[in-house]
Order: sequence, then structure tokens, then C-alpha cells
Amino acid sequence: MDVTGPSRFPAGTSQIPQQRGERLRDAAVRYAEERHWDVLSGAWLETVDGVERCSCGSADCPAPGAHPTGRDWVNQATGSAVVVRRMWARTPRASILLPTGRTFDALDVPESAGCLALARMERRQVELGPVTCTPGRRMLFFVLPGAAAKVPDLVRNLGWPPNAIDLTPRGEGDYVVAPPTRVGLRGPIQWARRPTAANRWLPDAQELVSALAYACGRERR
Repeated sequence: MDVTGPSRFPAGTSQIPQQRGERLRDAAVRYAEERHWDVLSGAWLETVDGVERCSCGSADCPAPGAHPTGRDWVNQATGSAVVVRRMWARTPRASILLPTGRTFDALDVPESAGCLALARMERRQVELGPVTCTPGRRMLFFVLPGAAAKVPDLVRNLGWPPNAIDLTPRGEGDYVVAPPTRVGLRGPIQWARRPTAANRWLPDAQELVSALAYACGRERR
């Protein structure tokens, strides 16, 4: 159930409660069953001497409770709801990770630029896919696979050197952290645009890059 109230995100944004074991499992199963996304259980948060820490044991973990637990994580991701249920039966507090480069890629931008671009694209009635917001103030726009290879040239064609603006495509070999996973004390991953039947068909990166690059360029200036 969504939590309503004031939000720093555009109209229509959903607030996600802090993670709970059952909700994490159910969300992971829903991603596999309804969206046909590959899913992976990642690290989780543990309380040690009254302090919440990542299950990896690192005191300075950069993404506590929200990263893969092994080097072979790419091959452990699955689209089977049965296997997903088994994963969370073993580690019910595990984070939900979605590998990119399979059924979707993601365009990763600063939150301020993402909000600006989102508003512009909504006014222009651009068809959008799901969009997540991270507690690190990033927004990730889900697009068709192959974006990671296209984006550098698309950005160049708009007049920007790819490394001059903060627009990062995530493709094969990478992943995104899915709601309602919580990243340490920073807070939960949230949906700015929740997966629905209306956005089942993802846009191509080319349809979004212009607005995202403009917003990132404006922020850079």
C-alpha cells in the first residue's frame, strides 16, 4: 500500500514504506510474474549491537543492504517465480536486484534533472516506462535493452560529449535496486512511476535522451 503525503517528487509519485520481509518477497515475485523481469536476492540489513549494518560485514559498505552477495550474481538471477520464492525463503530480508541488459536497460540521472525531464516529457505526452528514485537522489528511467550502446552517440548528436553530463546508461552486466528495498539508514528505493499495464511496453532510449540530456546539461551549467 502506498504511503501518501508531501513528496519532493512530481505529481503521481508513490511513497514506498520501509522494507518488510513479506513485502520484499511479494514484490520480487510480482516483478518476475507480472513483468517477466529477472530477479536476484542481494545483501540485507542486520542489527549488530544495536547498529544496523550490511550483511556483507563491511562497516563502510557504500550500499548497505542493497548490492549483490557474490561474484557470480549475474548467473544467479532468475525469471522463475518459484525460484524467487525460494530465494526469499532463505533470506527474507534480502534486497531486490534487477539485472539490466536483459528485459530493460536504465538511464541514470540526478534527481533534480530527472524531475525536470519527467515534467517536460509528461507535458509532451511522451510514453514512459517505470522510473525509480533512490535515497541517493538519483532517478532511473527504464527503457528497452540496448540503450547502453546507443546513449553515447545520441548524446553526442545533441552536442554534448558523453562524459560532460551526468547521464549514465546501465546495461548488460549491471543492475538496479528495486523498491521497496531500503539502503541502510538512507531510506527506501521508491517508484516515481510504478510498473503498470499501461507502461508494460518500454520506450526506446532515443525517445527520452533529448529531455534527459537537456535537463542534465542545464544542471551542469
